[in-house]
Amino acid sequence: MTEFDPKDMEYRFLGNSGLKVSVLSYGGWLTATEENEQLTKESFEEAWKYGVNFFDTAEVYANGECEVVFGKVLKELGWTRSDYVLSTKLYFGFGEKSPNGRGLSRKHLIEGINKSLARLQQDYVDIVFAHRPDRDGVPMEEVVRAFTQIINDGKALYWGTSEWSAFEIEHAHHIADKYGLIAPIAEQPQYNLFKRDRFEAEYAPLYKLYKYGTTVWSPLASGILTGKYNDGFPSGTRLGDVKAGAPSHRNRTLWETPEKQVELNKVRKLAVIAEELGATVGQLSLAFLLKNPNVTTVITGATKVSQLTENLEALKLYRKLDDKIVARIEEIFDNKPEYGSLF
Repeated sequence: MTEFDPKDMEYRFLGNSGLKVSVLSYGGWLTATEENEQLTKESFEEAWKYGVNFFDTAEVYANGECEVVFGKVLKELGWTRSDYVLSTKLYFGFGEKSPNGRGLSRKHLIEGINKSLARLQQDYVDIVFAHRPDRDGVPMEEVVRAFTQIINDGKALYWGTSEWSAFEIEHAHHIADKYGLIAPIAEQPQYNLFKRDRFEAEYAPLYKLYKYGTTVWSPLASGILTGKYNDGFPSGTRLGDVKAGAPSHRNRTLWETPEKQVELNKVRKLAVIAEELGATVGQLSLAFLLKNPNVTTVITGATKVSQLTENLEALKLYRKLDDKIVARIEEIFDNKPEYGSLF
């Protein structure tokens, strides 16, 4: 058993709760499969060394394999349960042909959390997220009541949302207040230097009204903000080794359009600033997000432990960023929302 050591990590309260999570965290969306179990274990250990205490997965990741691997690794590492924070997400299910095999019905949420906990070999998760809003007609009252039941049954301590609109989050809070139920405490949104409007503008009232927390995914825009695609798509990268017709190949084709080449030019300019600071483009991209006080934690992932280490070093850079550097970055990207200015 490895004793937890926070080192120089920074921790923030997740929303209007007493739960503290590390500002950099680890997610297994793309890499945590049974085939990569050893990589996941080594990544957990590396993150732990840096003081990371929050680990994120979902029922749909690798069709359940991610949760299985997380469960095996956590059991092997034998960490004290109070030292780490674990989340999963429900909505998509996987493989089920039944009409009730996905969504946010009480049936799927209750059955889904039971299956997730079995795969994770856990008695509870700290946070369970609604992986998407259910726009197929499930009443919001049913959704909020189901998550309240999951918490009251001791199978999760908190619940949150992922890629919900501000109105849907407000609706959930209204229902919780009206019926004396438990409201969500955090959103898991996509947020990076290219994608800012929803996080910085649409959600701005939620931060003020509810101190709503955030667990950010895709902070490096599928790797584009690492700078590794500045000169093409090298082998050994996610977009460099894809097969024709694969979803990631479509992403690669997208980045070859004139519009996306403009964005790549911005990354090249960002690389100049990063070099001046003795950092990588990825570290600077992550550090910029951490400067936003409404970011609770940024979920990082990597196909190699060395990549994870590089990402975690962004914490040092974030503490060095001043207003002048932030202004230079803003000038390059020129996409700061007019409403919800936070820096």
